[in-house]
Amino acid sequence: MTKLATASVLAFERNLDISDAVFSQFNSQLEHPQETVIAVRTKSIRGTISNRLKNKDASDPAKLDAKIQVPNLQTVDVAMLNSDNDTLKINFSCKVIPFDGTPSVCNNQHYQAKVKSIVAHYIHEHGVEELARRYATNILNARWLWRNRLGSESVSVTVRCKIDGTEKRVTIGSARQLSLQTFDHKSNEIATVAKWIASGLRDEHFILLNVEAHACLGFGQEVYPSQELVLDTGKTKSKELYIVNETTCQTGMHSQKIGNAIRTIDTWYSDDAMMPIAVEPYGSVTTLGEAFRQPKEKKDFYSLFDNWVLKDKKPSVEQQHYVMAILIRGGVFGESGKE
Repeated sequence: MTKLATASVLAFERNLDISDAVFSQFNSQLEHPQETVIAVRTKSIRGTISNRLKNKDASDPAKLDAKIQVPNLQTVDVAMLNSDNDTLKINFSCKVIPFDGTPSVCNNQHYQAKVKSIVAHYIHEHGVEELARRYATNILNARWLWRNRLGSESVSVTVRCKIDGTEKRVTIGSARQLSLQTFDHKSNEIATVAKWIASGLRDEHFILLNVEAHACLGFGQEVYPSQELVLDTGKTKSKELYIVNETTCQTGMHSQKIGNAIRTIDTWYSDDAMMPIAVEPYGSVTTLGEAFRQPKEKKDFYSLFDNWVLKDKKPSVEQQHYVMAILIRGGVFGESGKE
């Protein structure tokens, strides 16, 4: 029998299909508030020199004075609540695709059969409830609001899901009370949303979650949508915000940024993990400039997955959760023949 080898062409589609989020606003103090979009505005500002200077410039008062006199002119995008609105409203949807371990592309049928087999055994032995509970927690604790959550007085989150023609709803009025550091909190709301997600992953129901958050920020306060990566160095703006509707200039957040927050469930990368990180093959956290799952420690996805599939070395339960979360995340994982 030919020895099983990793497929050179191997890819998985994501099983949590998330839309872009759109930003709106209203006045929470009115009985019947009128909702309006949050539009991107442009500002031209005169900044000061604040970057770290070279030693020769920093030690010469004359050179520093000369640099300060040069205006640092910038044109930037901003997004703010109107002066008569105090609450940010964000909407997005999340479709849950059935998960059985079938790759979207695989050029080795024996390898594909083995992958499907280990996924089937995992689901039979452990289920998808642990992963679903963590995804549900990150939806309801509003981690996906990012900086907008940090600067809010209060945040409420509502999740709607239609099952068998009946719309069901879960609301948490104090999402900020849910921890971002652990997944120990238990509630009926989390259990309900987790049950919906697990049902979708198991292909028991078609699951489409409609998520809505209200964050009370204060009248006229700035909000923080996604920022576009400026690749064209000839552009006049030094900061561009994401626009989801060109007609109204309505701003929003990239689906990738929402997805990153929802899959921030990996606390298995270390026995003394101080915080969850997003599920990534090498445990990469770009904001910290560190990869928490090093191949030399055999904690990265490829080491765990290859040992499991090719050598029948089943990882610990926690690492099995991690491997399955990577497959649910999706990606291209084939092994190239080139070095």
